[in-house]
Amino acid sequence: MLKKAFVAPDPGRLRLRHATRAVLGIGLAVVVCGVAGHSLVAAITGGLAALLALFTVTDVTVRGQAVTTALLPVAGLPVLALAAVLHGHPVARDVAFLAVMGAGVYARRWGPRGHSLGVFAFMSFFITQFLHTLPGQLPELFSAVLLSLLAASSVRFGLWCYERRLPLAVPLAPVAARGLARATTRQAVQATAGGALALLAGQLLSGERWYWAVGATWWVFVNTASRGETLVRGFRRVLGTLIGIPVGLVVIAPLHGAAVPTALLVALGVFGIFYSAAVSYTWMMFSVTVLAGALYGALGVLDPALLALRLVETGVGALGAMLAVLVVLPVTTHATTDAWIQRALRCVHACTAEAAARLAGSATADPAPRVAELEALLGRVRLSLGPLVHPLSPLSARKARARQVLALLDACAREVRGLASVAADPEASHDARLAAACWRVEASVEALTTPARGHREVVASVGVLPPAGVVEPALAHLHSLEKALAELAAPLHSSPRAPLVGA
Repeated sequence: MLKKAFVAPDPGRLRLRHATRAVLGIGLAVVVCGVAGHSLVAAITGGLAALLALFTVTDVTVRGQAVTTALLPVAGLPVLALAAVLHGHPVARDVAFLAVMGAGVYARRWGPRGHSLGVFAFMSFFITQFLHTLPGQLPELFSAVLLSLLAASSVRFGLWCYERRLPLAVPLAPVAARGLARATTRQAVQATAGGALALLAGQLLSGERWYWAVGATWWVFVNTASRGETLVRGFRRVLGTLIGIPVGLVVIAPLHGAAVPTALLVALGVFGIFYSAAVSYTWMMFSVTVLAGALYGALGVLDPALLALRLVETGVGALGAMLAVLVVLPVTTHATTDAWIQRALRCVHACTAEAAARLAGSATADPAPRVAELEALLGRVRLSLGPLVHPLSPLSARKARARQVLALLDACAREVRGLASVAADPEASHDARLAAACWRVEASVEALTTPARGHREVVASVGVLPPAGVVEPALAHLHSLEKALAELAAPLHSSPRAPLVGA
């Protein structure tokens, strides 16, 4: 796990830049709150608002990110006020919390912006429970949130906006559906049900820290689309918290809230969250636990019993999420994985068609955007297959098949990238055999994505690869692509009774 988080490839040092900028932006936000004369509670609120703005806003364009950041107070401040006003009314507070939770998940149907606003709204309610906010503190907290967002934005969009020099990311459109068939609608119902279970169990454990369980349920649902993904994420959340508890006991508690070392630990926690989030949810949760422990140390309430309670509440929240996805409108891992694999295969064909058209002399054909889309789709396939290839998965045969599928899809992507590179060369010549090879790729994809067709039809569509050294580069990539598609038929269609992942 250490190697995955801290030795994983970091092309362009993007994770390092992202994490370093977060420390600077959040640090500046806290300093600005201090200069403005705000209390420690207000400074923590502002710092957490800055963290959320830098972590959750993921629009494709810089302009879109700026617009979403500007909208965060619109979503968060009314919720902050509502939670503070309902502080002394437990039943109404709990109902409102669950309503905000469900609405926050449902907002994901509007893409990255909806996701960001939903997270900020939920966390605004959560923060008021974390800090026991009262209505009289609202003016100071509103000021702290606004100042902190301005400070973080000045770093993100002014001082260090490295995204302006990066190619645009490819947003993946959700699968078209209505009603309960829409993934975000089902997840909103699941999250609300899981949150209700976590809230009741959390309050039985602690009348003061019950919100930890609800928060754990919420974050388990983030960026998941099936019950398998949710189960794995819940396990990793508990594991990361468990690993972080000893740090709180051995390192943070003895500091008794000393300003300088506590600030350093907060900065370390923030850096760890942003640096490890893309590669290891376990280590991200370890960093969250360190950050939470440092904040409680600064507030003067950290002790071993509190850390133990946090672990138990996290486990309760993860269990609530797991029960919800298993019982309430479950979305199977098999169905989710199948949908993403089919989209990836269709994108392989689209990439091939664009490259062939470019080689044939079309001035408008461009495979590059399709290649970027394929990379994004393969990332989603890996996430969906994560539960099956997890080290603790007992399904060894399906694990092997899943790994084979991932390896072959990566081979397809590699050949598509090579084909696009050849097509980008203005001196690349067109070979008459390209059309036939592209047709065979189309036939292979059609057979792989149509359940009624199978292995034999895919193999039959593969052409004969000419001797090495004779084939032009484009044809070589196409034939290798055909071979990878033919080999994919075995793990995908080997047995109707043994799906790639469990239903």
